[in-house]
Amino acid sequence: MLYTMKDLLAVAKENKFAIPAFNICSFDMLKAIMEEAEEQNAPVILEIHPNEISYLGDNFIATIQEYAIRSSVPVVIHLDHGGTLYDVMRAIRNGYTSVMIDASLEDYEDNKKITQKVVELAHEVGVSVEAEIGTIGNNGSAEGGTSQIIYTDVDQAADFVNTTGIDTLAIAIGTAHGLYPKDVTPKLNIELLKELNKRIDIPFVLHGGSGNTDDEVHESINHGVCKVNLSSDLKSVFFNSLRKVLKEYPDMYEPNEVYIRPIEDVKSVVRHKLTLLKTVDKASFYQ
Repeated sequence: MLYTMKDLLAVAKENKFAIPAFNICSFDMLKAIMEEAEEQNAPVILEIHPNEISYLGDNFIATIQEYAIRSSVPVVIHLDHGGTLYDVMRAIRNGYTSVMIDASLEDYEDNKKITQKVVELAHEVGVSVEAEIGTIGNNGSAEGGTSQIIYTDVDQAADFVNTTGIDTLAIAIGTAHGLYPKDVTPKLNIELLKELNKRIDIPFVLHGGSGNTDDEVHESINHGVCKVNLSSDLKSVFFNSLRKVLKEYPDMYEPNEVYIRPIEDVKSVVRHKLTLLKTVDKASFYQ
């Protein structure tokens, strides 16, 4: 079942659960995520970064669409961190049901103007829009961010949402893209999240959700977070597992043999995240 982000997250917000947004970088990653989401009867967001679609190619979106349309659970196809109007229009043309325009590194007024333009175009064809206020940190991820987190300003965020008409807001409350170094312990600013939730009624998005503690991520759901972006957790498990398989079995070359263990390892991460975010069995809320 193919959904827009607006419709998907409205149910999550009303019932206080969150939906994971998993980055797709290969068919095997797509297969692992969808099979586990269906096994857990859980709605899911499949998101593709501009770098990922540059590698996968536009034709791959038809495969994702087919998975979504045939699936027994609600699915959103989402553009992650679209940085330009070209990124957004390419996604809409390819059949995404949701796009993110990330102009958070621009001046606030420019961010607002760019986002307004995207909302006008996307809403005209029934596509949901996510935008960002503040900046997410970066631990070496290709998804970008800044060396220092700029926390979301509550007044600015309220004005931004009211002016632009976006459907979801990515907030900066202490997360970073990529995997955290072993000596760094991330911490979410839950008090800031509570203030944002008092002022703003649309669902919040937590970017860089891979490295934060389960307790903090779980707590954020109680204060308006309805979408949690996850990429590094899955990719690191997938490729580490793949390396082990190829090292143990250097003569193995058939894909249906090579990828079995990596896919199962990814499924275990997906299962954990669905449980953490209280998404398991929530597909029944959409019937």
